[in-house]
Amino acid sequence: MTGAMAKTRARLIDVARQLFAKIGVENTTMNDIAEASEKGRRTLYTYFNNKTEIYNAVIESELDILYTSLEAVAEKDIPADHKLLEFIQIRLESIKNVVFRNGTLRANFFRDIWRVENVRKSFDKKEIAFIQKILSEGVMQGIFEIEDTQSMAVVLHHAFKGLEVPYIRGTMRGFSPSDRSQIGAIHRLLFKGISKKNK
Repeated sequence: MTGAMAKTRARLIDVARQLFAKIGVENTTMNDIAEASEKGRRTLYTYFNNKTEIYNAVIESELDILYTSLEAVAEKDIPADHKLLEFIQIRLESIKNVVFRNGTLRANFFRDIWRVENVRKSFDKKEIAFIQKILSEGVMQGIFEIEDTQSMAVVLHHAFKGLEVPYIRGTMRGFSPSDRSQIGAIHRLLFKGISKKNK
């Protein structure tokens, strides 16, 4: 895809995102997107066969924002335990910001979670790779003792995903990833566990 084509595609996706956020996915037509983008229907159909494809592209572009934030954390030169905690903080706040900046798309996110999940498959693989990288660094630094970093990365990924909806909805009363004392509690849970150690 040439630079001009990529720019046109990105423009169509952004216009669709704004329309979806303002009037809802169901109320937005292909004509609406073509008109708002100041592109003809022929141009629109050159890039997307239907509204579902555009919706998926919008979700993917929003996940790219989250990916960029997490990549920046994963590349930091800090101890692995600090990096993992920052990863959790940035992850929760970033996905909340992505959902909230999209108005009525927020309702679609919760109502159509399985559709979103299908689009997220590629992102999820990337996130698991980031987490495994952090865990492997921690093992090399002597911070973590993990036999299988791949399996542990998958477990942590699903644990983080499980926090998304309640965190975005604000139903995790008393929990804030930016609260220092709560970060300390998360640190103790992740790195020390909850079982009483045998002496």
